[in-house]
Amino acid sequence: MKEAFNIAVLYGSAREGRFGDTVANWAVSTLKTDDDLSIETLDPQQLNLPAAHVGADHPGVARLQSTLAKADAFIVITPEYNHSFPGELKLMIDAAKDQWKRKPLAFVSYGGVSGGLRAVEQLRLVFAELHVVTMRDVVSFAQAWDRFDDTGLPTDLQGTNRALHHMTTDLKWWAAALRNARSPQTIPQQLGSGPINLV
Repeated sequence: MKEAFNIAVLYGSAREGRFGDTVANWAVSTLKTDDDLSIETLDPQQLNLPAAHVGADHPGVARLQSTLAKADAFIVITPEYNHSFPGELKLMIDAAKDQWKRKPLAFVSYGGVSGGLRAVEQLRLVFAELHVVTMRDVVSFAQAWDRFDDTGLPTDLQGTNRALHHMTTDLKWWAAALRNARSPQTIPQQLGSGPINLV
């Protein structure tokens, strides 16, 4: 029996009445039908992370870091707030460091006319600094509140499930490749942080 990939799914919003629960419930329930995946969710409403960086003594930070460390890959479900991503999501990102490194990440975004894609493009820059490989393809919901029915499922269930499957297939390929590459024999010696100047 092959080993499943541990996937950490991060909720990007902690706003009261967030539409993200609808998006996340569909995404997580669909991902759980894939026998290759073991899913664990990280919700900023439950973690209640402090604004100050207090380290893993805080139970929310400890759970976040532990879940990220065990993960082979990540999926971020993010809205777009003011042409960017929510502050609660940045708190989650900044509360860990090495736990992110050399792992792949995919996005499910939602919002108005842009479908959250402006938030995704800014997040790519943040995750690049953490040595995270982000997937090119995104599952994006423009005018998201019109894209789900009263039961919480996408109105185009077949199309959205196909898009999620396509993105997840790519994520699993990278998860396998990078999990193998992270073995101690293949990780290069740390050169330090910051840019490398070639002369």
